[in-house]
Amino acid sequence: MSERVGSNRGGATAQIGVTGLAVMGRNLARNLARHGYAVAVHNRTPVRTRSLIAEHGHEGTFVPSESMADFVASLERPRAVIIMVKAGGPTDAVIDELIPLLEPDDIVIDCGNAHFADTRRREEALRAHGLHFVGTGVSGGEEGALLGPSIMPGGSAEAYRKLGPIFESIAAQVDGVPCCVHVGPDGAGHFVKMVHNGIEYADMQLIAEAYDLLRERLGATPAEIGEVFGTWNEGDLESFLIEITADVLKHVDARTGKAFVDVVLDQAEQKGTGRWTVQSALDLGVPITGIAEATFARSLSGHPEQRAAAARAYAEAGGEAPAGAVNRDAFIEDVRRALYASKIVAYAQGFDQIRAGSEEYGWQIDPAALATIWRGGCIIRARFLNRIREAYDSDPDLPTLLVAPYFVKGVADSVASWRRVVGYAAQAGVPAPAFASSLAYYDGLRRDRLPAALIQGLRDNFGAHTYRRVDADGSFHTQWAGDLTETPGWPEQPGVTEDPAVPRNG
Repeated sequence: MSERVGSNRGGATAQIGVTGLAVMGRNLARNLARHGYAVAVHNRTPVRTRSLIAEHGHEGTFVPSESMADFVASLERPRAVIIMVKAGGPTDAVIDELIPLLEPDDIVIDCGNAHFADTRRREEALRAHGLHFVGTGVSGGEEGALLGPSIMPGGSAEAYRKLGPIFESIAAQVDGVPCCVHVGPDGAGHFVKMVHNGIEYADMQLIAEAYDLLRERLGATPAEIGEVFGTWNEGDLESFLIEITADVLKHVDARTGKAFVDVVLDQAEQKGTGRWTVQSALDLGVPITGIAEATFARSLSGHPEQRAAAARAYAEAGGEAPAGAVNRDAFIEDVRRALYASKIVAYAQGFDQIRAGSEEYGWQIDPAALATIWRGGCIIRARFLNRIREAYDSDPDLPTLLVAPYFVKGVADSVASWRRVVGYAAQAGVPAPAFASSLAYYDGLRRDRLPAALIQGLRDNFGAHTYRRVDADGSFHTQWAGDLTETPGWPEQPGVTEDPAVPRNG
């Protein structure tokens, strides 16, 4: 293209626009152009726009602009503008710049990793201007953005009528079905993308723990463990993350000749979506223990000074007993089964959170549809997502994936191995927080009675918080500091959980 960037003078010619041309935005624009759409492109620094046109202008029709005004003017109405900039303040700044340039029924699409609460706020604000705001989760990394991601748009049904055919055409395809669905109104799209990332955190932590257990217990090399993961990827564990784990473990560092994994700093970074998932789950009252432990494990890895101090202190203290001999093949199979069962728990907890969020915000999210679009393009794509879809198709009101017949059998067949692996990890001092917390969750879920009854008694004792009985309706309080008689609790009122007249000590 010979025109100078910013010289768009021919009127509205583009069907969709992308502003923000870092790696993800650049590849999404290319994906759209490759599928026959005329794509308006803009970046705050024009050099990125020029680079895109120079390197990839032959891939399709791009309409470059240097100013935001020219960019908006190049779009056919109703305009559809995709924002691909950093979440938070930068996204708000771009929206504020766009609003005066747009007209009623135009559509603003945020395809970044925004917090769903920000998306709800933005959707409400833009609706007041007569504009549609579509918070859209996009998973698959830079390769997925170019070759076909999993796309999770929220927003209005009216906006999806325009965007749906476009997004469905550029999304990954599995069995002829596009990995894109209208998730629900306002922040629903970004909410499910957040939970997707939380499941991703758990999945990667479980894989890392499996690798660590095999290495510590068997003394196997990373390449040998990579071969094990390659074999696992041919069975029930088949997934994108298992596949690339094999690749990473087999990789040799060109500079040192060592295993790549041994020259990488052991401090895992995070961009916040795992933390948001845990915070949201706490607000919703949903126990996502595997995801939480995975998030905290990353936090622990980021404190090398504490780890070094503890390693020195406890090396001098001693007291650790070495583990006994092991049958190599049996241990590998135990770890495989423990990994499979723990992954089921991670997905079950994630879908529990999605259901709770859908109920809280009135989104009416279809979990079977999510399982369908996560089968391709996204990071957590896995063989058993087909089974998750089947489970929710069979029973849309399924209380938890862990009671679906297919997963009941999978967990039941794995539980003995799961217990052996967690027991070995505890005995040998190998940290396996995601394995252990997933097993504890499974054990807690299937118990007919939990020790929470004692906790309620303690709360009533120190703070008169009251308790409920198994044999009577209502709430009760025992006079712990008096004659131990039991009295009825205060009348229940909507939104009131404690009697304001009773002093509280904790």
